[in-house]
Amino acid sequence: MKQKNTWILVGIIVLLLLPVLAFAGGQKEAEVVKIAFIGPLTGPNAAQGMGAKNSFDLAIREANRSGKFPFTFEMLALDDASDPATGANAATKAVSDPAVVAASGHWNSPVARATIPIFHENGIPLMIWGAIGTDLTDEYGLKFPEITRNCPKLDAENEYLAETLMDLGYKTVYIIHDTSSYGVDCMTFMKAGIEKRGGTVVAVDGVNVGEKDFMPLLTRVKEKNPDVLYYGGIVTEAALLRVQMVKAGLTNMVYAGISGLADEKFNEVAGKAAEGTLIIKPGDPEEVEGWPEFVAAYDAENFSEPMGAYGQYSYDAANIIIAAIAQVGTDPADLIPAIRNIKYEGLLGVYEFDKTGQTTLLSMTRLVSQDGVWVKWEDSAYTSGAKSLPAAK
Repeated sequence: MKQKNTWILVGIIVLLLLPVLAFAGGQKEAEVVKIAFIGPLTGPNAAQGMGAKNSFDLAIREANRSGKFPFTFEMLALDDASDPATGANAATKAVSDPAVVAASGHWNSPVARATIPIFHENGIPLMIWGAIGTDLTDEYGLKFPEITRNCPKLDAENEYLAETLMDLGYKTVYIIHDTSSYGVDCMTFMKAGIEKRGGTVVAVDGVNVGEKDFMPLLTRVKEKNPDVLYYGGIVTEAALLRVQMVKAGLTNMVYAGISGLADEKFNEVAGKAAEGTLIIKPGDPEEVEGWPEFVAAYDAENFSEPMGAYGQYSYDAANIIIAAIAQVGTDPADLIPAIRNIKYEGLLGVYEFDKTGQTTLLSMTRLVSQDGVWVKWEDSAYTSGAKSLPAAK
């Protein structure tokens, strides 16, 4: 009897110790929930992609440190190299990972066009943090509930630049654009914005992506003698065009563009010729409460790259997705409507999305190249009168 009682006691002790033994022996690891980030991490636009990736990563780290979630977030960072085929492969990798519940992607609109169907077909929400082609939401977002975008569209950027140029007294514009869909859209919306405000587009010319010799084209620009030479394209060609523009003596006209030029790489490549270039970039974060804290938090992580023009948007994109997860959990099917219907106060203001998945938050900044860096127009020597842009003709 005594032996029987002893075995009963041992059994009770074992049962009580089972949870402890399980933990000590390697309790099941905490669940990992992945959010994919896709952008150009290599190639000519890597500075934009790396800054956005770092900002996205910051949001993930902050969520994990908050202790608010019963799982660990992990960023799955994938390179699209600004190439549609590479982007499609990255998207396929993301949707093939069962731990990925949502994604945020792309600085280049052609890459987004290649990946949107993949996310739609696999029922994974995609928030676009940097690609600004109007059709990404006007067409794709209207059809596919998985697609949202939290940065402004290309048409809004060009409208704001056209308004800025007209307000500064410039009335005649020569448009050069690359022949990509992005460049053609830039031309279309810039031309409409100028003409709607009573200005004149004196000529339009397209150039191939990768073009290096603009001197023959600049001869025609000189003949037209516009107030403004506008370039619809991205950093490398934009910088080379500016250098050759100055070399050709076309310093009596303003050089302008939108966020495709909003990279310090432009100033690096163009050198002293960059001076006085006027551009638009999305967001006006310095006017938003919490911006200094964000900058301090970014710096504290010791990232190797600056956050770039779109880091603010990728940070908010990650946080919008995380906020939706906090509301409805990690099932992508639940996250799709949760993201579309969210009202989230982020770094740049309050985000809501219309029926196309496009954010209704519209904020932009004017920048001018001054002494080798981009400076906010309102804070520049050009506004104070210490420096001046070419006069209108």
